[in-house]
Amino acid sequence: MIKKIEFKNTLDYAKFLDEQDPLKSFREKFYIPFMHGREAIYFTGNSLGLQPKTTQDYVLNELEDWANYGVEGHFHARNPWMPYHEIFTQQLCSLTGALPHEVVAMNQLTVNLHLLMVSFYRPTKQRYKIICEAKAFPSDQYAMESQVKYHGFNYEDAVVEVSAREGEYTIRTEDILTAIEKNKDSVALVLFSGVNYYTGQLFDMPAITFAAHKAGAYAGFDLAHAAGNVPLSLHEWNVDFACWCSYKYLNSGPGGVSGVYINERHSSDTDIPRFAGWWGHDKENRFLMEQGFKPIPSAEGWQLSNAPVLSMAAHKAALDVFDEAGWENVFTKAKALNQYLWHVLDEVNAACTDKPITIITPRNEEEHGCQVSLLMNRDGKKIFEELKKQSVIADWREPNVIRIAPVALYNSFEDVWKFGDILRMFLVTR
Repeated sequence: MIKKIEFKNTLDYAKFLDEQDPLKSFREKFYIPFMHGREAIYFTGNSLGLQPKTTQDYVLNELEDWANYGVEGHFHARNPWMPYHEIFTQQLCSLTGALPHEVVAMNQLTVNLHLLMVSFYRPTKQRYKIICEAKAFPSDQYAMESQVKYHGFNYEDAVVEVSAREGEYTIRTEDILTAIEKNKDSVALVLFSGVNYYTGQLFDMPAITFAAHKAGAYAGFDLAHAAGNVPLSLHEWNVDFACWCSYKYLNSGPGGVSGVYINERHSSDTDIPRFAGWWGHDKENRFLMEQGFKPIPSAEGWQLSNAPVLSMAAHKAALDVFDEAGWENVFTKAKALNQYLWHVLDEVNAACTDKPITIITPRNEEEHGCQVSLLMNRDGKKIFEELKKQSVIADWREPNVIRIAPVALYNSFEDVWKFGDILRMFLVTR
C-alpha cells in the first residue's frame, strides 16, 4: 500500500498511484454514475454510497424465494428470513470493534437513536442534562429536543451544546471535556457524533467516553458519518451505546437498515427499561404469543419488528464487498487517498493569490476520516455548479461549504487529481 510520501500533483503520478493500489479492481464492483455523457467523479459517499453490482442479485434472490416459498421463506429461503438479522453479527463486530452480543441490524438510524435514549436517557431532577456538539445533524438535534421535552425539561436548560471557539471551525476536545466536568453533577448523557457531518471532524470517542463515565453519565454516539469511514473499537473504548446508518460509507442503499451497539454490561441486563417489540422477545418462546415481555439478553433484545429482508439483502451485499477487500486494507487506502487530496487542494490554493479555499476539516489525521469540507471564500455556489457541469458529484451545504469524500472502494487517485485540476482551472482563471 502507498505510504505517506512526497506526492506529485500530476495525472501521470495519480495513475501511478492507482497502479500500485491493491484495491484498484474494486472500483469495477460498483456502478459509477454517468453525468453529461461521461463517468462521474463521485465524491458523495458521505451522503449516499454507490451500489455494488452484486446488490441486484442479493435482492433478487429474496424476491425469488418469496415467489417460490411464500410464508415458508421464513424457514426455507436460502437465507431463512426468521433469523435473517443474525447473518450480520460477525460483520458488524468487524465494523464497530464489538462483541457478538453487543450488535444488531435493525430499523433506521433516528428510530434507533430514540430507542436507545429511552434506555439511556432517564433523567432525574438532579441529573437531566445532555451534553452534545453544537450544530449536530438536525435529526440528532430533533431527537434530543423531543426527548428532553417528553421528560418535562426545556431544551435551553437541559441540552448543553459545546461549540467551536470564536474564529475556529471545529470543537476542541479539551472544551468537550471541560463541559462534562463543569456539569458533572447534572449530566445524564453525553451524546456526540463520531464524525461531524458538516466539518468532517472525528471526535475523540475514547476520551469523551472516559470523561462521561467519570462524571457519572452514559456515553453514546451517532456513527452515521463514522461507520465504514474510520476504524472503530467501541467495546475497547467502553462506549455505552451507538447507532449508525448503512447508506453512506457502507453502500447499502437509500434508507438502508441501521445498526446498534450496546455494551455488554447493558445488553445482557434484561431489567433495563426499553420500548419492547416481539422480535426482541426470548426466541424460544416468541411464538407462544404470551403476555409478559422477556428480552433477549443481548443487543437483539432492543429489536421491535422482524427483519426488513429486502433492505437487509442490499446491506449484506455491501458488507460482503468490505469483507472481500479487508477492513484494514480499506482504511489504509482511505488514508492514502485522503493525503493525496489534501496535497492537491494545497497546491490549488497556492496557485491562487487570494487563497479562495479554507479547509475547515482538521488537518491532523487522527481528527478526520474521508470527508474534507471546503469553505469557499469566493464564488462558492458558482464553483459548485461548475463542478457539476464537469461531471463532479459533490455536496453543497449552506452558506458556502462544498463537502467532498473520496472513498477507498470505488474512488481513485486519478479522480482526486481530476477534481483538483477542474477546481484549479476555475479558480485561477477568475
